[in-house]
Amino acid sequence: MSGGTGEGAGGNAGTGPGHWFEDVADHLGEAYLRYSFTYGTVQEVDFLVEVLGLDEGARILDVGCGPGRHAHELARRGFEVVGVDVARTFVDLAVAAAPPGATFVCGDAREMAYEAEFDAAISLCQGAFGLAGGPAADPSLLDPDEAILGRIAAAVRPGGRLALSAFSAYFQVRFLGELDDFDVDSGVNRERTEIRDPAGTVRETDLWTSCFTPRELRLLADRVGLTVDAIWSVTQGDYGRRPPDLEHPEFLLLATRSK
Repeated sequence: MSGGTGEGAGGNAGTGPGHWFEDVADHLGEAYLRYSFTYGTVQEVDFLVEVLGLDEGARILDVGCGPGRHAHELARRGFEVVGVDVARTFVDLAVAAAPPGATFVCGDAREMAYEAEFDAAISLCQGAFGLAGGPAADPSLLDPDEAILGRIAAAVRPGGRLALSAFSAYFQVRFLGELDDFDVDSGVNRERTEIRDPAGTVRETDLWTSCFTPRELRLLADRVGLTVDAIWSVTQGDYGRRPPDLEHPEFLLLATRSK
């Protein structure tokens, strides 16, 4: 899967229209955690704790948390984490396995109401940001991903940090699969793929993933009041300080809320 199944389209409690990923999450259930891209959680968290400079007891927002794998790992290290996701199935799984210090909310990232409440925020593996350009996109918004990034930025206190992964448009076009349909105008890739439920039942589905260039990420960050500290090329489970390239499927944006 080029864009992966993502972490979900998380957010604070809201009443907006349903998101296409909810149906995907309902079918996947706990089988989501069998996908190989979820096995690198510890390495990713090791890296993020270091580069974000997280102090003991820091309060972290995990947007699009999926079944909570990053939130759980952070909480086990002594951080206070609020994980949010639009998919009730994933939130229930996250709650069931939650260690002390991790709490979860079901809702939509487009409707988050947090204001300067967190020391840091993460949105990884196309969780919320990157999944807004599909059939659930709000036609009244020029850029739904910008709207989500703005709500994430607002949730972080001034001077707080953010780490966000986004799928590389360069990588997507370079390795376009036979079942991929890349919309050059919007930068959204539609992938026809198969997903399996916990019993192994296969279902075909469409996945929509917004893809970005480093320049686009910098422009988006600037518009929502974030100062970009770095953009690196990464692979799930192999985060590192690599300059943007054509060889890795994701970019990792590291930024600071300006004010």
